[in-house]
This record gives sequence, C-alpha cells and structure tokens, in this order.
Amino acid sequence: MAAKIEKIREKRKARVRGKVSGTQERPRLAVFRSTRHIYVQAIADDLGKTLVEASTLSPELRAGLGKVKKSEAAKEVGRLVAERLKAIGIEKAVFDRGRFLYHGRVKALADAARERGLKF
Repeated sequence: MAAKIEKIREKRKARVRGKVSGTQERPRLAVFRSTRHIYVQAIADDLGKTLVEASTLSPELRAGLGKVKKSEAAKEVGRLVAERLKAIGIEKAVFDRGRFLYHGRVKALADAARERGLKF
C-alpha cells in the first residue's frame, strides 16, 4: 500500500513541476513537508540557485515554536520566507506545492506568505 501511495505522490510531483518554473524576478517557492517540520525554498530555476530559505528549524523560529501546532508553525515559516524575499526586493513568486496537496500546513504556509504581501 505504501509503495502505491509513493508512486502517486511522485506522479503528482512530476506533473506539478512540469508546469511551474521560477526566475530571479519571480522565484519558485518549493515546499517540503515532513512529519515534524516544514521547509520552503525560493528557487531561481534560470540561475539554478536558491535565493532564500526558511523552515521550522530556522534559528529565528526554533526557540519560539515550542508547543505550537504544526499548522501554526507553518504560518510562521510562510511569514518568515515572505519577509526574507521582501528584504531582497522580490514581491512575486510561483508556488510549488510539490507532491503535497494544497491543504493543511501547505495551505497555511501559502496564506501566511500572502498576508505578508507576497503575490502568487
């Protein structure tokens, strides 16, 4: 059963990734969600470079996330990545949910980034 689910996730990832691409002016926000943490990178595919990153393991967030729910932690990560992008002068991005459904923590991260002024 697990192998079947993994195959479905990989197909979804390939489908999403085939449609989404980032540039230096409008980077791709790639999200990865594990059971305990959530990670996001702003990637300029034309340069092959990660511009900024944030996660629940970031030093700014790690101390303050003690007993917070995972969806609240994802919101904090979304806010942090939006602030970091604004600091380098980027207002727009492309959202890459990868193999994860746009639901729960992934949606919370995207909504929090939008609240901080990032446009998808």
